[in-house]
Amino acid sequence: FKVDALSSLFLLVITGVGSLIHLYSTAYMKEESSAHYARYFAYLNLFIFSMLLLVLGDNYVIMFIGWEGVGLCSYLLIGYWFTNGDFNYAAKKAFIMNRIGDLGFLLAIFWIIFKLGSVNYSEVLTAESLAKLSSADITGITLLLFVGAMGKSAQIPLFTWLPDAMAGPTPVSALIHAATMVTAGIYMITRSNILFNHSEITQTVIAVIGISTALLAATIAIKQNDIKKVLAYSTVSQLGYMFLGLGVGAYSGAVFHVITHAFFKALLFLGAGSVIHAMHHEQDIRKMGGLKSKLPITHITFLIGCIAIAGVPPFSGFFSKDEILAAAFAKSPVYWVLGVIGAAMTAFYMFRLYATTFLGKFRGTPNQEGHLHESPMAMTLPLILLAVASAIAGAIGIPELMGGHHWLSHQLSTIVGEPTEIGLSHATEWLLMAVSVTIAVIALLLAVIIYKKKTDEMPTSFIGKFFYNKWHIDELYNTAIVNPLNRFAGFLKNSIEKQVIDGAVNGTGKLVQYSARQLRLIQNGQVGYYILFMVLAIVLLFLLWFNDTLLLRLFHNSIK
Repeated sequence: FKVDALSSLFLLVITGVGSLIHLYSTAYMKEESSAHYARYFAYLNLFIFSMLLLVLGDNYVIMFIGWEGVGLCSYLLIGYWFTNGDFNYAAKKAFIMNRIGDLGFLLAIFWIIFKLGSVNYSEVLTAESLAKLSSADITGITLLLFVGAMGKSAQIPLFTWLPDAMAGPTPVSALIHAATMVTAGIYMITRSNILFNHSEITQTVIAVIGISTALLAATIAIKQNDIKKVLAYSTVSQLGYMFLGLGVGAYSGAVFHVITHAFFKALLFLGAGSVIHAMHHEQDIRKMGGLKSKLPITHITFLIGCIAIAGVPPFSGFFSKDEILAAAFAKSPVYWVLGVIGAAMTAFYMFRLYATTFLGKFRGTPNQEGHLHESPMAMTLPLILLAVASAIAGAIGIPELMGGHHWLSHQLSTIVGEPTEIGLSHATEWLLMAVSVTIAVIALLLAVIIYKKKTDEMPTSFIGKFFYNKWHIDELYNTAIVNPLNRFAGFLKNSIEKQVIDGAVNGTGKLVQYSARQLRLIQNGQVGYYILFMVLAIVLLFLLWFNDTLLLRLFHNSIK
């Protein structure tokens, strides 16, 4: 096992946020029967164990074992309420889409073994090992590793499983989206940064797919009305920013955003769980509103989470997001422009969610309104602690531009190298930050003004319907991939398996039965015939045994 600065940071996030989610779950899941309650926590702890194994392993094989473990646990937890067919479908979808990515990771491991004969980080990630690899080898290995990361961290085209993962209990959503599974891809690429630094093609692919995912998911989130679906697409979008950071070489910035995102996304999901708990499992934000006075602790902590993810200073999201955007600008101004557009959409859809849920008048049923109450201490205490972390976690990465020393970058320097100058003047960096913050603030204020007193009805415009229906990507996958595969599987089942394979097996059995029936005809049931054949056989054996001359003659004739 390997414990260094990178794995230690992930250990703190996994165990810290994971512990708060465990505490929250004790109250959130209390209505479950004792058997299901125990099953839930068994799965949850196995999930944490698998993620710890993933980040603590000192080679790619142990990482892959943990990698598969979190995939299994996500399947078990997403399908926790297994009597619901839709939830089972979501669990299978997550499992299968992750297997697609896992195949890429596994092929990369085989390639590394074939070329270097080892999977240990200390032997693979060295200058001597890189010298044994051609540029084609490095590009092939890194692209396959990225395919694995795409599946686990929900990037285009393997992202549609993550929003459907909302089928599981809300604390599970918080654990998957904040502290464990989706950050595995970021960890793997950061750990392998030496390989990725030597493949410009792979880095460009990562950056392009990252920013594309960030924008695509943000457009979908703007039109969703399920409180958990908005947060799910928000996670996909924020993961896109992390991959943009990896693609432009800002590894410490990507890890920084993993840490800050873990705090405010766990806060937002647990806050959403508190709202759902108070609303008797209602998740449609159009049926909420006015919860500010009814759920004061949930309201203020949720607001802090929204401000943090919107990138408003001095909250944590501002520092990590702007570090990635600055590095993106240094690489290509196009990345920065697209990143700022995505940041503006993030601020807009998060404050649309906030305003629709907590501001205005209550739009639920009188029965729901009569039972509105703040969640118990076991649920609100994690919210408070995560809100504090969301507010102050940016302190570990304050840049020198603002008088800080960027503690995080220096801690990670042994893994990703010393912090390098991005080549921008202080004036340019200040200007970039000012523009991104100003646009984000305008977007969030606009969302509050629009949605404070009104809600989104079903969209009527083409663009609105297109975003609401998630770009019809699920339908596209079903038409182009799932349905043809189902038809092909049906052909194999009905034609090949039943007629060829089963036909051969059943035909063999029928042949044996037919042969037995033919042999049975010799036995006609007459005892006298049986005695006659026995006597003739004995006489024949007697003659052959005691007449050597006859035996020799027979042998001689057979040779001729």
